[in-house]
Amino acid sequence: MRRSGQHLHRPHAKQGVGGLKGMMGKLSIAVAVLLICTVLLFVSSTNKGGFGSVSRSEIKADELWSHADSGGWRPSSAPRSDWPPPPNESNGYLKVRCNGGLNQQRSAICNAVLAARIMNATLVLPDLDANSFWHEKSGFHGIYDVENFIKTLRYDVRIVDSIPDIRKNGKTKKIKPFQLRPPRDAPISWYTTVALEKMREHGAIYLTPFSHRLAEEIDNPEYQRLRCRVNYHALRFKPHILRISQSIVDKLRNQGHFMSIHLRFEMDMLAFAGCFDIFTPEEQEILKKYREQNFAKKRLVYSERRAIGKCPLTPEEVGLILRSMGFDNSTRIYLAAGELFGGERFMKPFRALFPRLENHSSVESSEELLENVRGLTGSAVDYMVCLLSDIFMPTYDGPSNFANNLLGHRLYYGFRTTIRPDRKALAPVFINRENGRTAGFEEAIRRVMLGTHFGGPHERVQPESFYTNSWPECFCQMSPKKPADKCPPDNVLEILNDQLVESRSDSDSDVSTQSNSTAR
Repeated sequence: MRRSGQHLHRPHAKQGVGGLKGMMGKLSIAVAVLLICTVLLFVSSTNKGGFGSVSRSEIKADELWSHADSGGWRPSSAPRSDWPPPPNESNGYLKVRCNGGLNQQRSAICNAVLAARIMNATLVLPDLDANSFWHEKSGFHGIYDVENFIKTLRYDVRIVDSIPDIRKNGKTKKIKPFQLRPPRDAPISWYTTVALEKMREHGAIYLTPFSHRLAEEIDNPEYQRLRCRVNYHALRFKPHILRISQSIVDKLRNQGHFMSIHLRFEMDMLAFAGCFDIFTPEEQEILKKYREQNFAKKRLVYSERRAIGKCPLTPEEVGLILRSMGFDNSTRIYLAAGELFGGERFMKPFRALFPRLENHSSVESSEELLENVRGLTGSAVDYMVCLLSDIFMPTYDGPSNFANNLLGHRLYYGFRTTIRPDRKALAPVFINRENGRTAGFEEAIRRVMLGTHFGGPHERVQPESFYTNSWPECFCQMSPKKPADKCPPDNVLEILNDQLVESRSDSDSDVSTQSNSTAR
């Protein structure tokens, strides 16, 4: 079983030989290929199950409880080239409203910090749009450790709690930020032109909404590393969230290894995906109504969506995947999910396969937990438990989804094992099973799952998000093959701190010189 590094570089094919000898070699290869195809065709025609005949896959479930092989890489988001501290004089204030759920907001905060750096702006603590999505008002202060956020990013951007008043002609005046709606996936040039011009004109700008409003793929490794510093170092949850999460993890781990699964079998995702046909007529009406109210009109055919892997995996399908991989009914599973659509009818087959299912309420029944399981705080608790679990499995890892950031965080957090089902490759396997062609089912599942990375370093290929896989920008090697992959010096923070102190000393010196000049 391949637990270690992926084959990151493909070897070049050898050049063919010319002349008659080369032609005979090619002819021999063609005959061999034809013979192999004939044998495979014969084997396939005799297999009534419809899954094909393949050798037994080498997936060893016991090995998945340990971390994936790092291949000599380790996480590092510290600057590796000249990275001057933020200038003492900024171009104005940047305020943003982060919409969506917890993880959509996390990526928006990372983008806001990067935008502030690009524009030499002072960042105002971001607004979290908790009210419309979660019906709560916890805000940035209620979820994140503000002191840690500001301290961690002191070498990168200036951050304030709110836009301060200014004194002009002996009067106190409020700065009213100019409201802008950034284009989706806006390039850096939009921020250095349109946004910066309005900032200089008004003194402050307010970007809303601010989800996916800065391009993910930026050809500047230092900018990408700044995103990682925000995501994996600056954005630390409040102490009470960490305390509750650690308590749940400790209780689960006292009984051995545990796996966390994000079951995205929820009304909003099912409605968005257009996956209606497996539900009752009444349930279908609920999903269709939800879709009409919340998403753009689009023709969606369930069979077509299912065939290309656009439907979230059902709980039963999740159980069948795990069983095929070799996990047995003693496996302890923590479920991170909202209310599952269709309820116990869909959970029953999963529970029959894996009865040791838990969630935050079944593990931890303290009064503190009961007060903090709703909204963003409850999502933050699930996030931390999934981050710390031995294995994490998402069932729908689309952009901005709960799993999106977690996959990247677990990669950065020491290549922790993840099981990422390829829904498109699995779809025909499950469809065949539903149609009665069950022979070779588990082997077909293993064959698909063997192609996953299991949390190891691997090349980011579209449409994979930077927040899902920040390799190689946010990783380094002590003995690299390429200079760009070399780890920064151990005293990099001392260097940055010296630069910051020197910058502020120069600023104080300039102010003193100006004062003396005025006095003379």
